[in-house]
Amino acid sequence: MKELFEALRAALDRGEGAVLCTIVASSGSAPRGAGAKMAVFADGACRGTIGGGAVERKSQEYAQELLRSGGASLVHAFRLSPNEVQDIGMICGGNVTVAFQVLDAAALPVLDAIVEALTRCDEDVWLITPVQEGLSWSLGLYDASHGLRFADALSMEDLRPMLLSRGVLRKEAPSFYVEPLVRAGVVYLFGGGHVGRELCPLLAHVGFRVVLFDDRPQAALPQRFPQASRVILGDYRRIFDHITVTDRDYVVIMTPGHQSDFELLAQVLTTPAPYIGCIGSRRKAAAARERLAELGFPPAELDRVHSPIGLPIGGETPAEIAISIAAQLIAHRSGRL
Repeated sequence: MKELFEALRAALDRGEGAVLCTIVASSGSAPRGAGAKMAVFADGACRGTIGGGAVERKSQEYAQELLRSGGASLVHAFRLSPNEVQDIGMICGGNVTVAFQVLDAAALPVLDAIVEALTRCDEDVWLITPVQEGLSWSLGLYDASHGLRFADALSMEDLRPMLLSRGVLRKEAPSFYVEPLVRAGVVYLFGGGHVGRELCPLLAHVGFRVVLFDDRPQAALPQRFPQASRVILGDYRRIFDHITVTDRDYVVIMTPGHQSDFELLAQVLTTPAPYIGCIGSRRKAAAARERLAELGFPPAELDRVHSPIGLPIGGETPAEIAISIAAQLIAHRSGRL
């Protein structure tokens, strides 16, 4: 997401127009859900995706036509009912509504604010996309620190109930699509070994902010983890000297030793972290659970630990294991775990 908005900002900086395409409603077996985005540039290049296939191809054509004609915005509904699917070359049914906004240099301040928010990731931020045809572009942002910015036509009274959803379309005029742009919180990744090195870039690519923590000087090197927002060299027995784990954070434990894994579990189980995962076999997990119970942790607390970590996809290599862990974190983030 950040790369898409950075590319938009770079194009506008060069004085080139661009179109932001956003799915604002979807139903049935549509290839992508609401919130999916694609940027289309004057030279025909694209960044991001709204599902591929004919819907994406036709959206690119609409965007190019808007740029050629000097249009401002367009809302188009692709109706993929069973008897219409063949007409646009899709093999799955469903309906998709795409909002197209032609952006110009006047959009640079809001794009700067979007990129800044995606870089910090330190508080919840919502993106507001008007769903109106024929009007000039208008994107808005809301966060607790700054309040409502750039979206003059929407009041806080209208916006407030829309902040409780993963993405919601206000259909009455003025119509807006409101979606989370940033969810505060980080993944604390303890252990920068083979799986950690595969997992860090994978998590960053799907929108998690990663903090890497290792007690080995040769492992806790920023150049080994360029996608991490922070790399910490610290004692596994005293992690709270360096970090504070909140109810927005994820904890992934994969150190080289069983003892350090246990010491980390004993600490993070005292935090409100909504996700705690620890790599290892079922036998190791059972042994750690027994030791933690001896320390006084009740069964309900021990049940918070996902161990063995990751979804059971049969992975064996570090890359495959990393994919299974990332999938579990995505499932948790989406509320399906």
